[in-house]
Amino acid sequence: MSDGADSPESGITSDNIHLSRPILPAPQIASDDNCSKNSFAGCADPKILEFIAAATAENTRRAYQSDIKHFQAWGGSVPDTPERVARYLADYAASLSMATFARRLAGIRAAHVERGFPDPTKSDLVRLTFRGIRRRFGRLQHRVAALSTDDLRAIVASLGQSTKDVRDAAILLIGFAGAFRRSELISLDCNDIEIGNPGAAIVLRRSKTDQNGRGRAVSISRVPGPLCPIAALERWLLVSHISEGPIFRPVTKSGTVMPKRISPETIARILKTHVHAIGRDPTRYSGHSLRAGFATVAARIGVPQWRIRAQTGHLSDRVLDRYIREGAASSIDAIKMIVGSVDQLPSSLHEIETQQALPR
Repeated sequence: MSDGADSPESGITSDNIHLSRPILPAPQIASDDNCSKNSFAGCADPKILEFIAAATAENTRRAYQSDIKHFQAWGGSVPDTPERVARYLADYAASLSMATFARRLAGIRAAHVERGFPDPTKSDLVRLTFRGIRRRFGRLQHRVAALSTDDLRAIVASLGQSTKDVRDAAILLIGFAGAFRRSELISLDCNDIEIGNPGAAIVLRRSKTDQNGRGRAVSISRVPGPLCPIAALERWLLVSHISEGPIFRPVTKSGTVMPKRISPETIARILKTHVHAIGRDPTRYSGHSLRAGFATVAARIGVPQWRIRAQTGHLSDRVLDRYIREGAASSIDAIKMIVGSVDQLPSSLHEIETQQALPR
């Protein structure tokens, strides 16, 4: 279940397709051709291939693999012609979103470049076909529902004492408070988090908008009440006996904590399961609902956008605006913060003086 700027030299994006300049994938994209997986564009030097593999995030590789499988299931191949790629677009014109089309094209491009074949997506035929589809079928991008604090509170209240429930509470509260993407949540290791009395400092070593690994710090404060993300995290670490390695891990039906880290799809399944349990339509939610929920609630209570961006890591207000769901412009009076109520926004966005004034 289930994140550029246009570049004139990237072919596809010169026609306003909203893709960042493609990062060439590691030689692992599924294909039915006989190209060796131990080469890239004819290069078989293992040292070079090692760096090529490191150039692309694992999530991007998985997405490209999915895109190529879809293209091949339709009847496409690698290599293929501009005419065939254009027909592929035409056949799905009424059923796929523009964002999905753009990603499919990126996957097709990457598969051809990897194998040293001409890129069919650069042709005018493909670009104009895409433009026509966009003009005729273009529509607002589907956005998942933002998780509200009322729903978050209801989910936490519904959770029991099992190891899996303790883990899920920590995932949901840390994910919401940190405004994390799924990939950021699952990437967290014990040495990325420093917990103290005020809260936690979390280092994100890499993210969707930081593929080069410059890293950034995210602060999450302790808050009173059941929605404290730090208390939930501490409880999970205590119950799971995790002191090193991945923080969020699979839990078996018998309650055994596995050593590997969970997948992005698991984050989505956890959220869908729990929103369904409180009576919400799970098809409207995804792992991204935590991040959208934080941005929406923060905007509703009047937090300045620059402070929201400091937590979410968005580079501009324009991009952030797409995360804030409708109704967020309502007055701060629309959301009462009780204490019981300051914990509606369990994050570093609380003012220090507000924290100090709250009863402990």
